[in-house]
Amino acid sequence: MKKLGFGTMRMPLLNEDDPASVDLDQVCRMVDSFIEQGFTYFDTAYMYHKYVSEVIVRKALTERYPREAFVLADKLPLSHLKKEEDLERYFNEQLEKCGVEYFNYYLIHNMTRGFYDRAERLGTFSFVQQKKAEGKAKRIGFSFHSDAELLEQILQKHPEMEFVQLQLNYVDWDSDGIQSGLCYEVCRKYGKEVIVMEPVKGGVLANVPPKAEAIMRAYAPELRPPPGPSGMRQVWRALLWCFLVCPIWGSWRTTLPI
Repeated sequence: MKKLGFGTMRMPLLNEDDPASVDLDQVCRMVDSFIEQGFTYFDTAYMYHKYVSEVIVRKALTERYPREAFVLADKLPLSHLKKEEDLERYFNEQLEKCGVEYFNYYLIHNMTRGFYDRAERLGTFSFVQQKKAEGKAKRIGFSFHSDAELLEQILQKHPEMEFVQLQLNYVDWDSDGIQSGLCYEVCRKYGKEVIVMEPVKGGVLANVPPKAEAIMRAYAPELRPPPGPSGMRQVWRALLWCFLVCPIWGSWRTTLPI
């Protein structure tokens, strides 16, 4: 599988003031181009775009391509869970909204110190294991938004988790709050695959200040973005600088949804 993914948290809009007004026609063209280039990994979540992201995935992807043509990741919304019965209800709703019978990757979403207690209390780790046993979640893991100490605690207690989705980019690598570098090393210690989120920090790193870019150019003057649309050149440049600073390029463990 190619190490670049199609994220659906920030899709193009018809009305910039309405996150639910996703431009379906443009997304369909983006999906077509992505698949034509040999990429297959798509990422969505329950609450993205005011709860319509999964529906857009169905309309733009799963209703238009055979199931074996793509890899789909979705996430159990920890923030919305109140009781154990919610686990099955949300999971089935997600399958229906996405128009699939199983997810290739299924994540417990937004694991923080506050939500970790809820995850344990409601049995979410056992739940996703059950879905894996049923064949409805081929691989199971969680997206993580906390410190390295908590991450190690979780991986010690739950070796059944197969991968972790981390926020990784060169700004957050040494951040005291996000601790990207430390968290990545914990994942390596426990042999877990890493899926990268926010490699260009929501687009912020696509256009760095001239002074910062000059430093990067001086560090690697031989590297230049490939020809193509300016937007893709910006993404390429931001990812390149991330990999120059964060030593994970080429790792078999790493996939890159954006």
